[in-house]
Amino acid sequence: MTTTIRPELPADVEAIEGVTRRAFLSHPYSRQTEQFVIRALRAADALSVSLVAEDAGRVVGHIALSPVTISDASAGWYGLGPIAVEPELQGRGIGRALMESGLVELRKLGANGCVLVGDPALYMRFGFTNNPALTVEGVPPQFSLALGLGSSSARGDVRFHEAYQATG
Repeated sequence: MTTTIRPELPADVEAIEGVTRRAFLSHPYSRQTEQFVIRALRAADALSVSLVAEDAGRVVGHIALSPVTISDASAGWYGLGPIAVEPELQGRGIGRALMESGLVELRKLGANGCVLVGDPALYMRFGFTNNPALTVEGVPPQFSLALGLGSSSARGDVRFHEAYQATG
């Protein structure tokens, strides 16, 4: 299996939604709305980084990164998610490749940092940590993770784009 990571193309939209839907179908903490979030981010022109993993011409994974706002007015921070890999291909390094490529793209944008809500055991291996200075309303602190990418730190409440409320 040779996987290529590349920016999404307009022709990938349907495949991205399918991969995302299947990846989160049985996820215990999902409301199964992740594909709608991506669609809403794209429609709002808030999808700053959108990469696909492609194998033999088939989209098998996707990562989305979009700007977040922080109550201290820190600029250059992004939210990661959703990230999805076809269920039968999970555990083969595709998610890792998407994460690493996504972080490279954020650095190219001059990002100061990235935040996400997720499993610490999964994301700490990429340098994300629990940062008590950054909180996400309604999210237990252990699942709110951040990674500094620049010289500027942030402190306050993190707000993901309103597209994260999309349900259809």
